[in-house]
Amino acid sequence: MKASKFPFLLLLFLCHQSLAQKDTLSREATKNLMSQINIDTASMLRDYGEKACDCIASIKVKKKDEKEIAADIAKCIDKQTLLFQSIMEMNRAMKEGTFNIVINTDKESDQYKRYYYRIEEWLADTCTAMKNLLTNSAPQTKYSVSKDKRAKEQYAHGENLLRNELYEDALPFFQKAVEIDPNFAFAWDDLGICQRRLGNFDAALEAYNKSLALDPTGKVPLQNIPVVYEFKKEYDKAIEAYKNLSKVYPEDPEAYYGTGRMYEMKEDFEKALDYMCKAYNAYVNINSPYRVDAQTNINIYHKKLKDADKEELFFKILKDNHIRTD
Repeated sequence: MKASKFPFLLLLFLCHQSLAQKDTLSREATKNLMSQINIDTASMLRDYGEKACDCIASIKVKKKDEKEIAADIAKCIDKQTLLFQSIMEMNRAMKEGTFNIVINTDKESDQYKRYYYRIEEWLADTCTAMKNLLTNSAPQTKYSVSKDKRAKEQYAHGENLLRNELYEDALPFFQKAVEIDPNFAFAWDDLGICQRRLGNFDAALEAYNKSLALDPTGKVPLQNIPVVYEFKKEYDKAIEAYKNLSKVYPEDPEAYYGTGRMYEMKEDFEKALDYMCKAYNAYVNINSPYRVDAQTNINIYHKKLKDADKEELFFKILKDNHIRTD
């Protein structure tokens, strides 16, 4: 285990300042003094989380795939984990009245992961920059962007409106873009997004399938087609669509995550749990912050199976997926 011991130098300062005493405080007196010192842990988490979020906002995504982007996000979190761990371990030592603290720098250790995940969870709930980074990292192909200047102009206008969630206003610009250049895959993608947001699900499916006809590896349509089927409450078709995503991108956690949710909708919590465990492991494998969402769902399925007197099965499924519960 990679760990560093830091002498509790703060103790000397506290002893020197306390009550202007000339003699060193006794161990018991020091312990009592330290127990009265409290650190606002929520404030500290927010402080280090904001620093990590600022770092994430500065990440350059050009020519990077999702795994590279996730690795850059992990680096930003790592920078703050050591500092956050240090202050929290100091706080623990103060309350316990110990005279040294141990900071674990081994990223695979339980102690390091505990603090890493706390920052990661805060970011998943709060950091818009991280959310945008993870949802806008689709790779480009030769079919992605049009070479036609007029089509690109229409697309740019639509993109500006789409970013502000003005779907109805953006829709005609994307329609015009694909009218000018029917081989403009990204325009078909965004046309599908607008149609889906406006509740035009069949039109959304048509647009996504047009995009896939141009590029069968297009990640946006592959990820969004099952979402449309979910809105249509056609869960079996959604599951098949997630399988299509998995065939093209076998390491993509979204396929497992989405399949798990569809089985949840069908109230098949055993299969839902199995796929959610696979999603969790896949997220962990690429250091994705979305592991937090998978973990939340696993906890929900635990309650469902426990209420159905199947808690033993819950732990078996976790064990089969190599997920520890201790």
